[in-house]
Amino acid sequence: MSLRGVDLGEIPEETARLARAVFPKGCLVMRVRDALGPVFSDADFEELFPARGRPVVSPARLALVSVLQFAEGLTDRQAAHAVRSRLDWKYALSLELADTGFDFSVLSEFRARLVDGEAGQMVFDAVLRAAGEAGLVKAGGRQRTDATHVLAATRDLNRLEFVVETLRAALNQVAEEAGAWLVTVSPPEWFDRYSARPEDSRFASRWAARVEHADQCGTDGMTLLKAVWSATSSPTLRKLPAVEFLRQTWVQQFQHVEGTVRWRGTKDLPLGLIRLRTPYEPEARTGSKRDLGWSGYKVHLSETCEPDAPHLITHVRTTPAPINDVLVLEDIHTALAERGLLPDEHLVDAGYIDAEQIHHARRDHGIEQDTDHWRRRYGHRAGVEGTISQGVQAFGLRRSRYRSLAKTWLQHHFTGAAVNLARIDAWLTGRPLAKTRISPFAALRPAG
Repeated sequence: MSLRGVDLGEIPEETARLARAVFPKGCLVMRVRDALGPVFSDADFEELFPARGRPVVSPARLALVSVLQFAEGLTDRQAAHAVRSRLDWKYALSLELADTGFDFSVLSEFRARLVDGEAGQMVFDAVLRAAGEAGLVKAGGRQRTDATHVLAATRDLNRLEFVVETLRAALNQVAEEAGAWLVTVSPPEWFDRYSARPEDSRFASRWAARVEHADQCGTDGMTLLKAVWSATSSPTLRKLPAVEFLRQTWVQQFQHVEGTVRWRGTKDLPLGLIRLRTPYEPEARTGSKRDLGWSGYKVHLSETCEPDAPHLITHVRTTPAPINDVLVLEDIHTALAERGLLPDEHLVDAGYIDAEQIHHARRDHGIEQDTDHWRRRYGHRAGVEGTISQGVQAFGLRRSRYRSLAKTWLQHHFTGAAVNLARIDAWLTGRPLAKTRISPFAALRPAG
């Protein structure tokens, strides 16, 4: 496929006339298009597409569709239908009224190109750059940052379910590749143990019985691994992703004790940063914060917080769940500096800073690092929690749509761009920021 150059600068006359007749006061999509212009151009995506081949849908349009899709929480099918049927989307996309759009599968293919080219940041930056050209965001001033947990797209498994499902996934992949060979090395009882999903099985409630079940699973998994690495098997089996995941999992979850395979005790497990959690999303990890534990990722959002401008997200960073906040701050400052968006003051909580971070922020970037030591100024940081709440409740920030860290980070770049569109529209229409909600009882708290 090759790139077909498209200019989104000119909205077709009939599309503009009819859209303004139907929406005399405008709507979010139209107002943002009028304020920011076309935002994307096909030239931005030249490196992601080959020079020869049949023409593809304009990547500039696909980028805008993707952001609008996240702004409205639509599936790929619903977004493709909106391109065909909605006047406001045709207005924003500079499409003729009779344009029939594209097949919904094109959006998935476009995301795959963005992930492969590590270009999610480029989509997010294009919206932010357009906002800067419109005078809505600039360097300096104050910014604030906070993070929230993100649940993996897969179901969370307990340890016993995890090892059983890992072995079952490996058996299924080997069966597809070399079913006849697998029958010769599989004991008959394996078909009873691993044909059904672990959630469809009833495990014993006694801990000793569950450990015995895990030990048996460990022995069976070791038997399969030895068979795969034997002279009778095809070398291609050793390269299967599920088999490699099984091998890594068995190293983490089991150990040899006096010649037998035994389930490791909790204290003998590896650190959360490298501990595998599910065979269907190898990059998901377990994170914890106070009493909360989850499997997946963590997303950090930085935003402006000046009173005379819209509060726009300036940076999005997605990490494995166990990564400590303090390890992310320097990356955030460096990324903001590269795009000319460094703040004068950066409001963060204590989890992001130590003495070294404060020193580096001042020395390398000229940033005053606020902490809860300065109570009055630090109070402005709390507003970022409202941004996270908006992202979770209105934009699906808490749950990953896709599997893998790279795809989840792309989702968060789309989400950050979508939040910015909503906030720019609120600024254009004079809609005030929502106030922090306080329950009637909490409002009665004595001042002291």
